[in-house]
Amino acid sequence: MSCKVHVDPSGHEFSVDTGESVLTAALRHGLIIPYGCRNGACGACKGNVLKGKVHYPSGKRSALSDEDEAAGLALFCQAEPLADLTIQVREIRTATEVETKRLPCRVVKMERLTHDVMRLYLKLPESERLQFLAGQYIEFLLKDGRRRAFSIANAPHDDDLIELHIRHVPGGSFTDHVFNELKEKSILRLEGPFGNFYLREDSDRPIVLMAGGTGFAPIKGIIEHAIALGLERPVDLYWGVRAKRDLYLGELAASWEQSLAHFRFIPVLSEPAREDDWTGRTGWVHDAVVADYPDLSGFDVYMGGPPPMVEAGKKTFVEAGLAEDHLYFDSFEFAADVPGTA
Repeated sequence: MSCKVHVDPSGHEFSVDTGESVLTAALRHGLIIPYGCRNGACGACKGNVLKGKVHYPSGKRSALSDEDEAAGLALFCQAEPLADLTIQVREIRTATEVETKRLPCRVVKMERLTHDVMRLYLKLPESERLQFLAGQYIEFLLKDGRRRAFSIANAPHDDDLIELHIRHVPGGSFTDHVFNELKEKSILRLEGPFGNFYLREDSDRPIVLMAGGTGFAPIKGIIEHAIALGLERPVDLYWGVRAKRDLYLGELAASWEQSLAHFRFIPVLSEPAREDDWTGRTGWVHDAVVADYPDLSGFDVYMGGPPPMVEAGKKTFVEAGLAEDHLYFDSFEFAADVPGTA
């Protein structure tokens, strides 16, 4: 039997399934409330229970004192409702509210998605979780002091592992290492999350998402978060790549049309191969956007991809009436000798 949780002061409501913690249910519904370890040790998820009762099937954790419990506080990562609840807890809306951490991680799975894109799944220590907003990125800390930045490709509610899409840059020392030397079970160090590229949930404007290459990664996280939210605003995803083989998760992107109301997926190939037998859109992806929407004055636009695409999009979309404060972008710099990129 599920219970209903009402959040004060936002007024949001969500359901909690039997055997599910309040935090897990909130994240599943796309609501981001503070947490750290998700095992009851840190106390970051602590909040007030204003109405109703909770219990701790695995036992009360040390982060919740008897005094806390007497004052009506609960550890939402562990607490399960016994009946409908009203809780008081801060909801995270901006990147400045998310704690940045330095953590070791283990590579638990490597999957080559196409000839030059590798998907990595990273596992943090059992006592840690990385809280992030959909679309943010992490940085690997290398032994020589350099950093390499990659966007998180999963949504916040699906945080058992961190998913990255890494494009092989010939001559890039880190991506050469990933494609030629890195093995499953390897240990890396990361810091994050970083970035202001995330879904603005307080807007009611229709959304255009534009990705170039592995700029699809943060946008994937944003869309999966939107699905969890039950977002009802119109959302169009334009994904620009060179040839059909570069649409490395094209079937997944197409499937979102069944999962998200008012969603369209528009792949755009700049140089389709003869064997692609392509009948879809061609050319530059930003041109495809303005061909469909010559007036962008009422939209929110999110861009993820290489700098030339981002710069072209900025110029073209502003000329099409888009207000600059409704344009959000994550620019992927691939130069092999620039720290934090390859």
